[in-house]
Amino acid sequence: MESEQLYHRGYCRNSYNSIASASSDEELLDGAGVIMDFHTTEDDNLLDGDAASPGSNYAMSNGGGVASSTTHLLDFLEEPIPGVGTYDDFHTIDWVREKCKDRERHRKINSKKKESAWEFTKSLYDAWSGWLVVTLTGLASGALAGLIDIAADWMNDLKEGVCLSAMWFNHEQCCWTSNETTFAERDKCPQWKSWAELILGQAEGPGSYIMNYFMYIYWALSFAFLAVCLVKVFAPYACGSGIPEIKTILSGFIIRGYLGKWTLMIKTITLVLAVASGLSLGKEGPLVHVACCCGNIFSYLFPKYSKNEAKKREVLSAASAAGVSVAFGAPIGGVLFSLEEVSYYFPLKTLWRSFFAALVAAFVLRSINPFGNSRLVLFYVEYHTPWYLFELIPFILLGVFGGLWGAFFIRANIAWCRRRKSTRFGKYPVLEVIFVATITAVVAFPNPYTRQNTSELIKELFTDCGPLESSQLCQYRSQMNGSKAFTDNPNRPAGPGVYAAMWQLCLALIFKIIMTIFTFGLKVPSGLFIPSMAIGAIAGRIVGIAVEQLAYYHHDWFLFKEWCEVGADCITPGLYAMVGAAACLGGVTRMTVSLVVIVFELTGGLEYIVPLMAAVMTSKWVGDAFGREGIYEAHIRLNGYPFLDAKEEFTHTTLAREVMRPRRSDPPLAVLTQDDLTVEELQGVINETSYNGFPVIVSKESQRLVGFALRRDITIAIENARRKQEGIMLNSRVYFTQHAPTLPADSPRPLKLRSILDMSPFTVTDHTPMEIVVDIFRKLGLRQCLVTHNGIVLGIITKKNILEHLEELKQHTEPLIDDI
Repeated sequence: MESEQLYHRGYCRNSYNSIASASSDEELLDGAGVIMDFHTTEDDNLLDGDAASPGSNYAMSNGGGVASSTTHLLDFLEEPIPGVGTYDDFHTIDWVREKCKDRERHRKINSKKKESAWEFTKSLYDAWSGWLVVTLTGLASGALAGLIDIAADWMNDLKEGVCLSAMWFNHEQCCWTSNETTFAERDKCPQWKSWAELILGQAEGPGSYIMNYFMYIYWALSFAFLAVCLVKVFAPYACGSGIPEIKTILSGFIIRGYLGKWTLMIKTITLVLAVASGLSLGKEGPLVHVACCCGNIFSYLFPKYSKNEAKKREVLSAASAAGVSVAFGAPIGGVLFSLEEVSYYFPLKTLWRSFFAALVAAFVLRSINPFGNSRLVLFYVEYHTPWYLFELIPFILLGVFGGLWGAFFIRANIAWCRRRKSTRFGKYPVLEVIFVATITAVVAFPNPYTRQNTSELIKELFTDCGPLESSQLCQYRSQMNGSKAFTDNPNRPAGPGVYAAMWQLCLALIFKIIMTIFTFGLKVPSGLFIPSMAIGAIAGRIVGIAVEQLAYYHHDWFLFKEWCEVGADCITPGLYAMVGAAACLGGVTRMTVSLVVIVFELTGGLEYIVPLMAAVMTSKWVGDAFGREGIYEAHIRLNGYPFLDAKEEFTHTTLAREVMRPRRSDPPLAVLTQDDLTVEELQGVINETSYNGFPVIVSKESQRLVGFALRRDITIAIENARRKQEGIMLNSRVYFTQHAPTLPADSPRPLKLRSILDMSPFTVTDHTPMEIVVDIFRKLGLRQCLVTHNGIVLGIITKKNILEHLEELKQHTEPLIDDI
């Protein structure tokens, strides 16, 4: 009874129709209803999927009878039918069929390559096309990432002032050639003018502060408004991070236009605007989306990938690695990110090509040198002291904080995204972005740690204090008292600047936590990596300074006395910031191996892998205690995408017959007979049902399974036959067998549809445990599986049915846990 209520509440076949009738793609994005509302054409039909292998050649006959007088006629349908084997929007691909098509293509090329030099050249081109497409993807990803970095830095500084000598220089570049800068005020030079200096002619005083405050808010709102308007008008798919959708697409789902040229163009432009607006978001996640757009566009240049959806996803896996490579300057981390986090199918050759794409992208970014430091990364650090064993305690505590923050953020953000649909903000995304941008700008300006660019903030928090650092975080009191030095104390006492910075960092931490919850999910490009790392870096720096001062004032404690050498710096607060950043990002995304590699590539801190591993694993364990889903999986569920997560475990004891459709109260299973139907009857079945596929049986009496035919392929084949064949009428007999059935002499020409029939659909018996069925769907990428008993077809299990069943079991399990 409860399963029937679940079916009628969110999984009825009309659930997608309301979405499909949306007037724009933005309404489609806004239409992500309640959790697990699988509003897709493929999933709202009980019989979906297409495992047909076009052009399958089987010598055996399934009860076709003797050949009639019409068999001598040319059957045009023996040729490949245009459109058969393709997929509609919001459908799931059939991995098995796509792999079969690729193997057939490969065999055909190999069989012809010795015929002529031209065929041999074509075979070489086919073999190298994979490397060519990932090379182009890496080149484009690196170039676009460099452009985005440079433009975002310039526009971010534009909120504070302008360079008079060269308007295209940002603040740092403007003062590079100046001879009038001082060490204490290295960011001030005559060439750079604040808005107060330009408008009021004064650099100090209340009036200049108010003018700079006003101009900061004006530019922030202008950038945010322009970004959301461009997204709303030209490319609604350009909003958000893009990683949840990339994960879903790589699992086999079709979202037309999500990786198109308009999405690429608008996402590149609006990403710069969104980052420059000062919103609590990052550009790293959207760069993965940008790189995948490049991979998708270049794949259409090569028939090997443009005509095979499974092969195209190999390119997209490599593109996602290139995206992380240029986002963080971490090529190896990008490959591991693609393997661990986003890819659904990752063969060994895709690993090599992902590595090569990440290499090319990193090389291009290094050539552009957007950060001006001759390095790939902005956060490169050099720590001069090792870490000590007792520091694992605060590192693990930072991991606990990261796990708690991740669990809290996921629940709060998902709750707000759900509520957004029922509030005024959900109906007016432009107003929501303007409101959030206004609050962010008004609150951020007074605090220097929230006013500056988030990447610059993380860099400052990571950096170790040295003689060349003028940050407020490094304003320690001198260790000299007259002529006597404090040589018996390992660290330095904090000065007033450090304590003031601690208070400002605490306020910045609260501000970042609150604003990130409400910012992620806005209708602008918004990444989550940098905000999460900023929160962890702030918390880590606070803890690092606290431990450092503890070591100074209590240097005789056994912990510090045992490990810290007298007269030497013992604690590195920047290291705590780095560990905290990794812990918080791990708590939100639940990444482990790839995250550790990304962070040590990002900072160059190879020596500190063990603290990073300890913090990241602790963060994951603590976060998993509150829920195993990361933020991307949570948003996939929220948007209702048909995604079977390989990380979830199925521990229940249900059988296939309990999940298959139809159920006892449902109408009988819609099937086709192999040689008894006419064209009119077949079209009637198609028009009266909305199923995406039909089992083909021997006869109504036998009910034994012959194969499986797709609704789309049947419709295309009939239309193609009417165009190319004469004599196909409504009363023409349709047959799926090798030979035409025996017909009267005056009968119209029969229609042979054997070429669109999948003769080997996946089947399980009605007593198969669902644990095995779920594994089959995950590992083979199936869309549907037929359920039989002694060869007689009983029902069908689709990907949607499995997702329904998992959600139903989850809803039954959670109340039991709450009762305990």
